[in-house]
Amino acid sequence: MQTSHEPTDSIKTVTTSKTLFNKRMFIPLALVALWLIPEFQDIIYTLLAEAFLQVSAFVALTLALYYGVSHNLNTSKLQNWMQEKSHREIIFAGLMGVLPGCGGAIVVITQYTQGKIRFGAVVAVLTSTMGDAAFLLISQRPEDAIIVLSISIVIGIISGLIVDAFLPSPKPESIKKATQTPVCLLQNPSLFEIWISRMSVAFWCLLIIPAGIIALLVAAQYDVNTLLALPEESIESFGALAGFICLLLWALSAKNDSYSELAKENDNLLPKHWIRKVAQDTQFVTSWVVVAFVFFELILYFAGDDLFSSLEYWGSATILFATVIGLLPGCGPQIMVTGLYLQNAIPLSAQIANAISNDGDALFPAIALAPKAALLATVYSTIPALIAGYGYYWLVEQGL
Repeated sequence: MQTSHEPTDSIKTVTTSKTLFNKRMFIPLALVALWLIPEFQDIIYTLLAEAFLQVSAFVALTLALYYGVSHNLNTSKLQNWMQEKSHREIIFAGLMGVLPGCGGAIVVITQYTQGKIRFGAVVAVLTSTMGDAAFLLISQRPEDAIIVLSISIVIGIISGLIVDAFLPSPKPESIKKATQTPVCLLQNPSLFEIWISRMSVAFWCLLIIPAGIIALLVAAQYDVNTLLALPEESIESFGALAGFICLLLWALSAKNDSYSELAKENDNLLPKHWIRKVAQDTQFVTSWVVVAFVFFELILYFAGDDLFSSLEYWGSATILFATVIGLLPGCGPQIMVTGLYLQNAIPLSAQIANAISNDGDALFPAIALAPKAALLATVYSTIPALIAGYGYYWLVEQGL
């Protein structure tokens, strides 16, 4: 006799069907459709190879180092210390926010919804966080990442202190509501989800070291095909295929058809392990990098080089654009903005504004558990984003 908690075959079928036909699947399907057009075949092939060899491999190595270290850290004593005084909370929140990824920000949001820290800490963490886009910037332009993250943490801490001292601060909503386990976390993962997760882990365990070595050689301007005595274009073909597999694994790991599935990291229902987290987050970053690259290349194809070249004269407009994109929940749109910066389509001032404005994936639990606080914190982080972006533009980029 079947017990009530065991999923039926029909439920499994529906779950798999939703996974195979979800919003994420639009991206690999669109890439295949573009590749089938002769004029776009070289473009799609090249951008997939570049996305994997120049971005994914470095992001995976960075994530492995970051998650491997943080997995073994005990932060309980630090949390107890920072809760003794409000300014310590804000400084701690700023430091947590500036950490690459959204984990630090989500920890602070959770502490707030449980009534353990003040609202100023929420503003500090949401202002200083850059989310998963930080991994992309660190791996590609570490010197610029130092500038952006340094400005973000300073602005975040100052903003938190000002809010805590002078501005209206909503109190945490029902602690009972905040501590309830979301329904999605009570569901058992389907067999399909388990196998996709295992495939992702196996894929990256197999490739992270060789792909990292190849990426370092490519970055050092070596002809890897000649170096390894491989046929011409072998490494590029490997990168394009691996990039598409990476994107497909991300698309197939979707659990529902909501906007959040597109814009944020996976909610991990399976037992947590830092290697699985490396695989899932790398696939997420890779997918949005591919979207950014395709967006960039298609605009170049249809509008020509003049459109992006003219952005040099639209500096102030790009800052406002990047700030507005930062208001969108999730890291996906922010990775796209960083991708445009890496393509030199927008200036560093716009990247700074977006980094400060965006709240990453931490905005999703904030909206669910404390919507009033989430809205107010987003407004509070937008103002310093505009000030920092335009300030850097006029003082540094324009030399005034």
